[in-house]
Amino acid sequence: MHTEYSAPKRFSSTGTNAMRGDGTKMGADRSQSYQDDRGLTGESVGRPAGAGIRIGVVGVGYWGSKQLRVMQSTPGVARAVAIDARLPLLSGMGHLLANGGGYTSLRAALPHIDAVVVATPPASHVEVALEAIRAGKHVLVEKPMATSPAGARQLIDAARAAGVTLMTGHTFEYNGAVMMLRELVESQELGDLYYLDSARLNLGLYQSDVNVVSDLAPHDISIANYVLGSTPTSVRAWGSHHVDPVFEDVAHLELDYADIGVGAHIHVSWLDPRKVRLVTAVGSKKMAVFDDTDAAERIRVHDKAVLPNTDRRSPSRFSYHQGAITSPVVPFEEPLAVQARHFIECMRTGTAPRTDGANGLAVVEVIEAAQLSLAQDRRVQLEEVAGDGPSLPGLVPAPPSSTAPSSPAPSAAAASVTATAASVRA
Repeated sequence: MHTEYSAPKRFSSTGTNAMRGDGTKMGADRSQSYQDDRGLTGESVGRPAGAGIRIGVVGVGYWGSKQLRVMQSTPGVARAVAIDARLPLLSGMGHLLANGGGYTSLRAALPHIDAVVVATPPASHVEVALEAIRAGKHVLVEKPMATSPAGARQLIDAARAAGVTLMTGHTFEYNGAVMMLRELVESQELGDLYYLDSARLNLGLYQSDVNVVSDLAPHDISIANYVLGSTPTSVRAWGSHHVDPVFEDVAHLELDYADIGVGAHIHVSWLDPRKVRLVTAVGSKKMAVFDDTDAAERIRVHDKAVLPNTDRRSPSRFSYHQGAITSPVVPFEEPLAVQARHFIECMRTGTAPRTDGANGLAVVEVIEAAQLSLAQDRRVQLEEVAGDGPSLPGLVPAPPSSTAPSSPAPSAAAASVTATAASVRA
C-alpha cells in the first residue's frame, strides 16, 4: 500500500502522545538522557538547560551556506558551525577553522554539537545522517531525504532506535503562500478540486549525481502532498536527455491521488529560458495560482469557472464565469527560518516535525516510482516501491568519485561532502 500521509495544520502536534517520524509515539519511550536534557543527547547531557542547541551544517555549498546563515540567527541556537572537507578551499570559509566555527569532518565535530543539518549531495544523505543519528544527534536532512525508499526507512529506523528527532527539509511546507493554498483547497473556496499543475523550470543548474526529477521534483511532490493532504497511488513519468547523456534534464510527472479523485501534473526542467516556479490549483468554482517568483502577489485567486450550460436555447454546452482576480495578503517570512525554528522546537519539546521521516519517505517513494516509470515507460503503482523490499538497482546512479582533498583521518560520511560547493538544490 502507498504511504499514508496527512500533513498537520501549522505546527499542531503537541503533548506526549505526538507521533515521531517513524510513526511511533514520542515521550514515554524516549531515552532518559533525552528527557532530562529536553532534546540534547549523547555528549550534550549535563549542559545547562538554557545553554542553547549547537548545530553543525554538513556541506556548506550553495544551499548549505544558507542553512548556516539561518541557523546562526535562530532563537535557541547557541552556535552553528560549518562542516565540510573542503572548508579551507571555500571562499570566505577558511577562517572558521581558526576560530572554532568550522570542521573538516563530521567525526571531529560530533563531540561539539547536538544536531546536524545534512546539506550534502543526495547520494550521501543516508550515510552522513546515519553517522550523526548513531552518535545521538538530531538530524534535519535536505531533500530528497534519500535516493531510495530503503535508505529513507533506514534513517527512520535509526532515529527511532536512537530516540532523536528526524526531520526532512521540505522547505515549501513552511512557506506562507503554500499554507494559504492548502487552506483554499481545504475550505473548498475553490469548489471541488479538479487538479494541481506545477512547473519548476530554469536554465540549469545541471547536477552531477541525480537527474532533474530527483533534483527539482521533490519540492513539487511535497507541495502537492501537503496541499492535498494525501499521497499518490500511482505515477507516470516521461523525460528526455537533451544535453546530459546520463541524466534526464527535462521531465514530466503525472501523479494520481485516486483516494481523493485528484491528479497532479509536474513539469521540471534544467533547460528553459525562464525561471518559473508556479503551482496552479483548478477547482469547480475558482482557480488559484502560487507564483514563488512574484514577491508582491505570491497567491492570486481567479474567480473563473467553466459550468454546464442550463440554457437549452444556447448552442453551447458550457458557460464561462469570469469574475475578479484577488490577491490575498500573505505576510512573508523566510521559509528556511520558519523551518529552522520548528526544528529547534521539535528538539526541545519532543514533538513530531510536520515534515518528519514519514513525510520524507512519502516523497522519496514517489521519486522512486517516477524513476521506475522513466526506465520502463509505464505507469507505476506506489505499492510497487513501498514496503520493505530491496531498493531497485540502477535508477539513481552513484555520483563520480570526488578528487577534492580529504581531511586527516576523516569519517566515511565526511568524505562524501566534498562536492557540496557545486551542489545547488533550487
